[in-house]
Amino acid sequence: MKLLTHNMLTSNIIKGVTKGFPLKIVPVQVEIKDVDYNPAFVVRTLSKVDWPALHQAAVETGFGDGLPETLGENFQQDEELLKKIHNALLQVEVIQGELVCPESGRKFPITNGIPNMLLQEHEVGQ
Repeated sequence: MKLLTHNMLTSNIIKGVTKGFPLKIVPVQVEIKDVDYNPAFVVRTLSKVDWPALHQAAVETGFGDGLPETLGENFQQDEELLKKIHNALLQVEVIQGELVCPESGRKFPITNGIPNMLLQEHEVGQ
């Protein structure tokens, strides 16, 4: 599971959960996969990404070094920062581990890079 994917996942369908974002990552196995660097794609994608959640995910997976807690106004001109963001968004992959709902503590397994977000019938909110 790429951190870009993680940034779009929420557990707000669980009964009693209002936000369910961001999910905490408890990594067991993390790999770096080569992905061609495209600065224009990184800049466009950042407009759709929740930066604090991405920063948290990068730190939780051990790849948060050099990423600021907040993005400055001129981050688009900082080539070194864009490369670090590219690495976090697209190259860091959680192969094994868990996602944890920040409100309920419900754990979702990640197996072979695929998060299993399926709920039991009694867990689904109305």
